[in-house]
Amino acid sequence: NEFSWNALISGYAQHGFGQEAINCFDRMQAEGLTPDAITFTAILKACGKIGSIHKGKQIHDVIVSRGLLEKDIVLGNALVDMYAKCLVLPKSQQVFEGLPVRDVISWNALIVGYAQHGQAHSVLNCFEEMLFEGLHADGITFICVLKACGNIGAIEKGKQIHEEISCMDLLDNNIVLGNALIDMYTKCGALAKAQQVLEDLARHDVVSWNSLIAGYNQQGQCREALHCFEQMQVEGVHPDVVTYSCIMKVCGSIQALEKGKHIHNMVKSKGLLENHYELKTGLICMYAQCGALAVAKEVLEGLSIRSVDSWSALISGYAQLGQSKEALNCFEHMQSEGFSPDVVTFIYIMKSCSNLGDINKGKKIHDELVNRGFLGKDIMLGSALVDMYAKCGALAQAQEVLDKLPVQDVVCWNALITGYAQQGNFHKALNCFERMQTEGLSPNSVTFICILKLCGNIGDIEKGEQIHEDIMSGGLLEKDIVLGNALVDMYAKCGLMARAQEAFLSLPMRDIVSWNILITGYAHWEEGHKALTCFEQMQIEGLSPDTITFICTLKACGNTNNIEKGQEIHKVVANMGFLEKDVSVGNSLVDMYAKFGMLTKAENVLEELPVRDVVSWNALISGYVQYQRGKDALKCLEVMQCEGIFPDTVTFTCILKACGALGEIRKGKQIHDEIICKCLLEENVMLGNALVDMYAKCDDLKKAQRVFDELPIQDLVSWNV
Repeated sequence: NEFSWNALISGYAQHGFGQEAINCFDRMQAEGLTPDAITFTAILKACGKIGSIHKGKQIHDVIVSRGLLEKDIVLGNALVDMYAKCLVLPKSQQVFEGLPVRDVISWNALIVGYAQHGQAHSVLNCFEEMLFEGLHADGITFICVLKACGNIGAIEKGKQIHEEISCMDLLDNNIVLGNALIDMYTKCGALAKAQQVLEDLARHDVVSWNSLIAGYNQQGQCREALHCFEQMQVEGVHPDVVTYSCIMKVCGSIQALEKGKHIHNMVKSKGLLENHYELKTGLICMYAQCGALAVAKEVLEGLSIRSVDSWSALISGYAQLGQSKEALNCFEHMQSEGFSPDVVTFIYIMKSCSNLGDINKGKKIHDELVNRGFLGKDIMLGSALVDMYAKCGALAQAQEVLDKLPVQDVVCWNALITGYAQQGNFHKALNCFERMQTEGLSPNSVTFICILKLCGNIGDIEKGEQIHEDIMSGGLLEKDIVLGNALVDMYAKCGLMARAQEAFLSLPMRDIVSWNILITGYAHWEEGHKALTCFEQMQIEGLSPDTITFICTLKACGNTNNIEKGQEIHKVVANMGFLEKDVSVGNSLVDMYAKFGMLTKAENVLEELPVRDVVSWNALISGYVQYQRGKDALKCLEVMQCEGIFPDTVTFTCILKACGALGEIRKGKQIHDEIICKCLLEENVMLGNALVDMYAKCDDLKKAQRVFDELPIQDLVSWNV
């Protein structure tokens, strides 16, 4: 009878066996039995489960022909739900609007449909209309509305829903609703609020913790994510595959290799690696990001079944750590196993081509992308291709690729602008900047940083000030310290130190780089007193000097003849261990003492350096020459050569001055021969002038004239010698 068939059909539909339910429905009719509203409700549910829109429409027609919708709201709701689950939302809306009576279940069927298909604004509109009709939302409604709020970042609406839920005491027994609240707050970036909700819930499960862990990970708060992972286990909640996948990403992000190994052992001991391929790929990513590429490769090789994702994870690790040849080898191996690269693979392979300057390989990849029709589908791929050509110096090809892209974004233009700037083609870089804006694209921080650097390099203060105005009007300085530093640097390089100071003071936050830029600017433009004042102020604000700070401050001490300050900085440098780990700071100390004429002190510093280079010796030799101790300068040359350090043009220039002052023409001729042998005169006018000057001072004017006549480059100094 009908009752038996209805029980069977409803059972199949209830437990997800949609096709079996439909088969029973057809047999029931074949036996001459007439379906009723209960039968139709169950069958519509079955159609929704398996997406059988054709069968659903047939049922709909029968229901309408029998006038059943006029009497049965449950049947109407089932129709709305069926169309929504079959992705036919306009039809679902149409049926809904035609219902003679609507209740909260009717609205929920429509709202759930919109929520499942990401139409957040439609969810919120339905919610408002439902309330306007005087109906009260239930847990299902609120779950969907919270999901919509999270998807579009509507935190104020989400907070309002939270208050309504609290007033109705719905959180006491509804963990799914509580989890939806946590998820909404995490997606809106309100992690403290999400944490508070979790703590206030009477109970929480793995889904609660997963939402919070994922939120912390997405916001870059990896330590907090790890703390949540530990806390959930303390509370007796067992991590699942989602938890482990997320924690692996966290470990990779902060390069927590030991923690990552611990997670690896956990998932292995629980047997999760056998059936969850995404965990294996996650392990490869984690090890690769932690720099443990040998382990990542071992994991990949241990996979019984490999995929494009697993290969791409390893390739990206090699590419990001600069091991570009290994990335290309993996790429070849992957293809030899019959795997077709995807967009992610190609992006990292082009990055590797860029790092190696391998334009031939890059062109082959370009051809493959064109043949597979990838360039018209993915803007990131187009940007990576432009970037590859630009970094390989093939700017005409980079421009050609960009011009042919069906869609261009700011990343493409940034790659081209940066390429032109790095090649010294400043005018083309600026032209690209203007053209990009003409085409309706707004520059971002990366664009502005590049253009500011360019303005500083060519001294284009007018353009720099215009960029400054654009940055301020866009409010970009509030969160971007790198952009703020670029602005200060532009003014400093243009010699406008008052403007640089003003921009520096207006920064919402400052770091060691900010201070170094200002100190470097003052030292370069010989405003040493101000550089030293900045050095003091920086430490008052709690920032520790780094290598650049010390180098520039020591230079400022020399500019201001402030030997007391220089000696004080020497003590700080020694106490912080900089002389052991950074030869450039030691070189600056040698240079400072040498310029002050404290040559014994300069010698002592040089002798104490664990590593010496040509710059170390040049500083001391230059000091000896400056203070007419030419013989000591010549001895230094011998010692440095015995240590296996080869003189450069600065060394030879100083030694030639010493030879001239001492009348050491024999040594001067020996240096001349070395210079000719090493072809150093081709581009160095100062070295040529030093040679002419040495011969002139040694009274060999004919030789001086001959050398002068043969100089590849002559300037006013050459003639004056």
